[in-house]
Amino acid sequence: MCIWRRTKLFLAIFFGSIQKRTLRKELEEEMAEAAIDSNEEVSKETEDLGFLEQVDGGTFQQVTNLLNIMESESAKSDVAWAGPDMRKTLASVIITEKANSKPSVVMNALIRCLQMPEISIQRKVNIYNILQEIIQQEGELEEQCVQRLVTIASKEMRETSETEGYVKAEVASDTLVALSRNHFSLVMYELQHHLKPLNLTDEFVIVTLAKLANGNVFEFMPYMGITLATIFTMLRLASEAKMRQVICGAMETFCETVQFYLRHLEDSVYPVMTEEQFAMKLFPMYRYFVTVWLRNDDSEVKLGVIKSLRPMLNLLLPNDDLREQVYDYIPLLLAEYQGSLEALFITQVLRQILEVSVITSTPVPQMQLHTIFTELHIQVCAKAPAQQQYSSQNLTEIVHCFIALARSYPKELMKFFLSQMEMSKEATRVGTLTLIRAVVSADEPKMNTRTIHLAIRVVKNTLSDTRSKVRMAILRIIGQLALSGYQDRIKGWGLKYVSVQLTLSTYKLTNRRESFYQRDLEEKMVHKVTMDTVRIITSSVSGMTNEFWVRLLCYIMETDYTEALTPICISLTNLAERQLHSKDVGTNMASRSKHVDLPAPQKLLARLLVLMSSPYKGEGRGIAMLNLLQTLSQSIAPSMADMWELEIPLLVQYLEEHTEFTWNQKTWEDKLIQFLRNSIKKTRGSSWSLRLSKELNNQIESFDSPSLEKAFLYRALGFTLATGLEADKVEVLLLELLYKTDYSNDFDREGVILCFGLCARGQVKTVLNVLHDFEERIQESEQSWQIGAWRKDHPWRREIVKSALMVTYSCVAAYCHPQMLLAHVDTPITAKIIHHYSSSCQDISLKLAFMKSIMQVTDAIKSIEYLEDFQFAQKATVTGIITAILKAEPADSLVSPVRTTAMDALAHLSKLKPFYSVEENSELMDISLHSVISLQPPGEDNDSMKILYTNAMIALAQLMEGLMQRQLDPKGLQEMVHLLEKWILSEKEWEREKAMNLHLRLLQIYVQSVGVCIPLKLGQFGTLVGLIAPCTCDPHRRTRVASTDVLSSLLDLHASQTCSLWDASKEKELMKCREDLKGSDEEMIFSASSRIAKVVCMEFNCDEVVSLIQKLCENIGAMDLQHDKASVTWIGTFLQMRVKELEDKVAEILGAILAHLPVVDHLEVRRLLIEGILLLAHYHQETVLTSLLRQPLPMESHLTEVWQAVAENLPFARTMLHGLMGRLQSRFSPRANATSKADIWRLAAVDPLMTLCTIHLLVEKMDQDDELPDLLPDLVYTLLLQLSSSHRPEASPPILKTWRLVHAGTLPEEINLQRITIRSMQLLLRRVNNEHLVCSLEEQGVWNLLENSLTFLEGVGLLARLCLQNMEGHRRRLSELVLRGLDAEVLSCRISSTAVCVEFMSDPVLHQEKLLKPVVFMLERGVDQEDEALRVLSLRALGNMALGAPQKVKQYRKLLLEKCLCALREPGSTSVVSEGMAALTKILAELREGHVGSFFNAISEQCRAFFDNESELLRFKAFVLFGTLAKVVRVSKKHLFKVEVKKAWVSLMLHCQDPCSYTARACMETMLQCLHFWGCKGLESPPGQTAASADEMTVFQTTMCSVLTQKKPAVLYGFLLETISYLKSNLSRIRVAACNLAGIMMKQMSASYLRKLDFPALRNSLQELQLDADPGVRRAALETLKILDNCSQHGLLASPEGVS
Repeated sequence: MCIWRRTKLFLAIFFGSIQKRTLRKELEEEMAEAAIDSNEEVSKETEDLGFLEQVDGGTFQQVTNLLNIMESESAKSDVAWAGPDMRKTLASVIITEKANSKPSVVMNALIRCLQMPEISIQRKVNIYNILQEIIQQEGELEEQCVQRLVTIASKEMRETSETEGYVKAEVASDTLVALSRNHFSLVMYELQHHLKPLNLTDEFVIVTLAKLANGNVFEFMPYMGITLATIFTMLRLASEAKMRQVICGAMETFCETVQFYLRHLEDSVYPVMTEEQFAMKLFPMYRYFVTVWLRNDDSEVKLGVIKSLRPMLNLLLPNDDLREQVYDYIPLLLAEYQGSLEALFITQVLRQILEVSVITSTPVPQMQLHTIFTELHIQVCAKAPAQQQYSSQNLTEIVHCFIALARSYPKELMKFFLSQMEMSKEATRVGTLTLIRAVVSADEPKMNTRTIHLAIRVVKNTLSDTRSKVRMAILRIIGQLALSGYQDRIKGWGLKYVSVQLTLSTYKLTNRRESFYQRDLEEKMVHKVTMDTVRIITSSVSGMTNEFWVRLLCYIMETDYTEALTPICISLTNLAERQLHSKDVGTNMASRSKHVDLPAPQKLLARLLVLMSSPYKGEGRGIAMLNLLQTLSQSIAPSMADMWELEIPLLVQYLEEHTEFTWNQKTWEDKLIQFLRNSIKKTRGSSWSLRLSKELNNQIESFDSPSLEKAFLYRALGFTLATGLEADKVEVLLLELLYKTDYSNDFDREGVILCFGLCARGQVKTVLNVLHDFEERIQESEQSWQIGAWRKDHPWRREIVKSALMVTYSCVAAYCHPQMLLAHVDTPITAKIIHHYSSSCQDISLKLAFMKSIMQVTDAIKSIEYLEDFQFAQKATVTGIITAILKAEPADSLVSPVRTTAMDALAHLSKLKPFYSVEENSELMDISLHSVISLQPPGEDNDSMKILYTNAMIALAQLMEGLMQRQLDPKGLQEMVHLLEKWILSEKEWEREKAMNLHLRLLQIYVQSVGVCIPLKLGQFGTLVGLIAPCTCDPHRRTRVASTDVLSSLLDLHASQTCSLWDASKEKELMKCREDLKGSDEEMIFSASSRIAKVVCMEFNCDEVVSLIQKLCENIGAMDLQHDKASVTWIGTFLQMRVKELEDKVAEILGAILAHLPVVDHLEVRRLLIEGILLLAHYHQETVLTSLLRQPLPMESHLTEVWQAVAENLPFARTMLHGLMGRLQSRFSPRANATSKADIWRLAAVDPLMTLCTIHLLVEKMDQDDELPDLLPDLVYTLLLQLSSSHRPEASPPILKTWRLVHAGTLPEEINLQRITIRSMQLLLRRVNNEHLVCSLEEQGVWNLLENSLTFLEGVGLLARLCLQNMEGHRRRLSELVLRGLDAEVLSCRISSTAVCVEFMSDPVLHQEKLLKPVVFMLERGVDQEDEALRVLSLRALGNMALGAPQKVKQYRKLLLEKCLCALREPGSTSVVSEGMAALTKILAELREGHVGSFFNAISEQCRAFFDNESELLRFKAFVLFGTLAKVVRVSKKHLFKVEVKKAWVSLMLHCQDPCSYTARACMETMLQCLHFWGCKGLESPPGQTAASADEMTVFQTTMCSVLTQKKPAVLYGFLLETISYLKSNLSRIRVAACNLAGIMMKQMSASYLRKLDFPALRNSLQELQLDADPGVRRAALETLKILDNCSQHGLLASPEGVS
């Protein structure tokens, strides 16, 4: 078969039954195709059957193919799916359906397939199965075909050599059986042919015969006899176990077939064979089975024999002759009990024989009785072997055997039982008694009374046996006797035995020991059987004896084993009802009253009431006792009978409507108490209730502690005592109760306390008197507490009694009548409670008792409806005690419920007047929070600690709630949150979780209570949210979820108060975030928290945003990193969404961030905070900048980080540098008026040092590759101006002092204006990328010059010069800045700008940039200023025009000359005059004679005025200027200047020897420039161009004087007079020069002019010089005197005219 065809088939099969037709068609097509393909494969060995192929038209091949399919699918069915089974089934169906139309053809084809050589067993099995189906549906078939099939099947059936052959033989056998239905004779003939006498046939022949007999009863009967006879001849030949089993099974079938045949003889058409005939044929086989095969060692053979005996005995036992023979083989059956055979099958055969013997009245031989008794008895008494699977069924069969024996041999059986009872073995006795009970219980009409009598005798002989199982067996026999109608037989001994066992079992159970658990179980069983027996007796035995009645009543009253009460009460009820409904009710009741000692009515009622408190114990004793009470109502209390008739049924109804799982203990007890109270009301006015109280009091000792019964007993006693009329007797009972109570037993102590409380409802004064009396009797005092042990087994302890007394007082308050309570609550109740606690050791139990008492008292007070103005006087004292207790609890462990109880007590007290003040409320909250929240949660495996912990948390929440109720306003809410804040920010996750949950609960209460009524304070909402927001990222999942709930509640509160709409989409998003927070992914958690922030952000106004951010900043660092990240995440989210609206709040927000930034340790958190600052700065630059600049110095690290972050963002850093530069420039600019809020912050005063430090930091941290082209010149110039102001500090604005740093010490040296400014300038100039500039600045010491105030301006000039030379790209901007600086209001700025301008004026840049004109005008103004430095620099700059723009000097000559001349006229400023002359020198160098004009004379005159000035500089500048002026003079001014030269000549000649060398040189040069103005060629050869020696100068002077003497003696005389005036010069060199020149002049002067001299005056002057400090002056003066004397000696002065 092709693979694709198989695949196609598999796919078709997969579609199931719906596609069966398609599958079938495909199979048929496949079969046809395969038939064509496989024609050549037909075996040559079947040529003799070729005619069949011609007849069937290919059917054989089709059948073969289908069988192939079935066989192949069978091989796959073990591992494949269900599809192959369907293919196999369909193939079989196809063959069967073909047989419908061509049965013979298909049958022949199948038979031929069977005959094919070497076919598999499975193929044969498939063929036989198909043949069976065809046979069943076709019925009659061709005889020839059937004959062939019978022959083949018979042969196959008998070939069982292999294991698989059994399967083949079995299906072949089934095929023969199928054929027998319509072809019985052919099949039977074939089988009988192989069944031959004395020849052991094949086992499947016998099996097939059995099947034929079972399926064809009437047809088989004619062959039954010969078959049995033939099989009997084979018995001895069957030696194999398998064959014996087959024969036994066949015999079982044959016997059952015979029984069926005998029952339906009328339906038989064959010759009739009688039952006797069958029996006679069977008995030999029965005998052989029992005597031979039953003794076989093979257990399977034994089992087969035993199973075949029962149907054989059904045919044998009805025969009288054969029955006796069967009895003879009973011992052989009994012997099998000793073997391994299952005992049940043996007993079943034995029971069959014994029951037939009873029916036929032919008992077994007496000689076999003992053996039968013994073997069966052993089966009952002995433990069944482990291999016995049917021991219980076997025991049932044995019981039936003994019943049969008891009917036949009662006397012998009882005698045997008696002999067995004499044995001491418990198992033997129990087994015997069990059999006796079975005999008694047998519903056999033939069981005579003699047998019962004998059985009772046997039982009585064992009444003294105390073993549990024996007792139970006897009790069961007694009960069975009563049930079986032998009630009279048990009166006396039976009832007495039951009573004794009832008492005995109860005693043993109530005094049991733990080490005898097994005995207790047995005794419980005895008791249960006893109860069952009592129930049976009381319900069936009439005429019950009085003694038994009394025993049962006393049992109820006295027994401690309450489990037996239910059946006893039922029994008593039955007895009582039977007596009440008897004919002589009155007589019997009267006699009972006289002769029976019944318990007192109060005692019986008390006992039953207490027991009924647990109505479902003991199999529901409550209903039984209620029924008993109702039945005995007339006997107990006739006055209550009518009421009981109404109320008891209602109680019974309640119990019937419930079960032990659905009832309510308190409800039931309340019903019982109400029943008791109603009953007592019926006896009002009598002492009945007091006697009932005594009986209840007496019952206390009868019950264990703790128990429900005893608890109810205390309660009932309290109610009963409350109704007592005689107070003195009530006091006696109460005192007795106090004395006998074991106070160390918690249950008893609580019971007594409850009793006193209930009694106080009607006897409050009596109860208080009893307590007071009790305290006095036990001699209580503060110094001595001696309590005698009234009961030696209950030694009391001082603390326990105090605890009990405290709780008793509080219980009295709880149950006391309201009117009486207010009169006694302060004193004595609360006062006594406080006293007992204060005078005790105050251990845990006393603390708990004290606080429990206080709570009871407060509850009692609150329960009063009309308190009016009642003030609890002891509240303050009690509160102090409780808070002390709470503080004393260990903070790190929870070992008792003290703190829970303390908080509960405080919560109770908070509701009483006088109410706690606000301060007291806060203190109590704080104490409670410290006491509970710090506790670590217990482990999962510590259930007790978990309970304590949970209760403590609940108590804390209730207390906080109660205290908050007194202050439901925003202030109270804030105070509550303030107390919780410490714990919400705790480092311990359990503290945070508890605080958050508590916050949530209290907030929800606040929202529900207040809502929109009282609005929150401004900023409070933001503070509340800011506290909770970081917890949305808490590491603990429950804390995160709780924080979300808190935020939701806060938002609800805010929405209600602001009347804003809380969008449903926002609520949905909030809930989604809450779900996301339950996850563990940290990234998802932060994302959810950020989304929450976005949701709530728009609900905030600006003030709330500020308070939120302030709170978030406060929280940073308080907890772990996750909380800090959450805080900054919220801050960032709020700033991003609301930054534009926060213009007025930026300073507050920034202040909050900056205040807390220093404490942030984690870099990421700091980074996020700084990003928030930058975001604020981006939108509100001026405000942020001013706020940052107002931070103190030295700059903290956090502030440095902020500016570093600014520096990292280059565009923003430039913007900030502009702002910083503007802050510095504003100090040098006119103050502008603010037109906006930004202007206000921009114009606000800031510390320039902070500004400079910030600029330095930014420049240092910014990208070094950025040259800052747009900022560099402005920054450098601004820093330069700032540096100038630091050297010339003007008065700071008053407001600036507010931000001056107030430090404990001084600032570091490096933090000062000059150094920071210079360092900033250095950093800026390094960015120019001009190494030459940087090196030049260092080499020329510019920075040192700038740092020194004395050399600052020099440094400025040098810096300006270098910048001009090396910063080509910035010259234009620098020029503009210079121009702006010249117009600054601040003098230092103008000075520095002018100093820079000096260098710029010496460069063509100003002229080139067309800035010269405004600069000149600015300089003009500078010259007119008062400041000397400004005037000097302005003059210098104007003079430098000759250097930078010489072509423009002529244009501005008038201005320049005028301003310079004005400077020369300055009387007191050397530097101004000097700079003026220097400027004139440079200017004049660029002018011509005609350009000077009228200024010529003025310049000359002003210049000569400084020739003799004390200032070397002025003299120097004057000589240089005069020399320059001499160079300018041409023809037109020559004459005028010649006059000026004459006027200046003496000074020039003298100052050529000026003490200042450079002045002397300048003077010499100037004098040389002026020589040509004398017009003497002899003077044109100067002494030296630069410096002349003294001799040369003397020669020159001599020559000059000589020339003048000759040509102009008058001029020489004038020069002499002028020279004499220099003798008093301040300069020693000039005095020396004057002396020498005067001498030379006198030598050359003519006598006529000498005579004009004032010789005395001259002499005096020279003589005065003799005293000069300078020796040179003295020498020169001496020489001159000599010359003077020499002139005198020559007579030049002799004439009187000369003297005059």
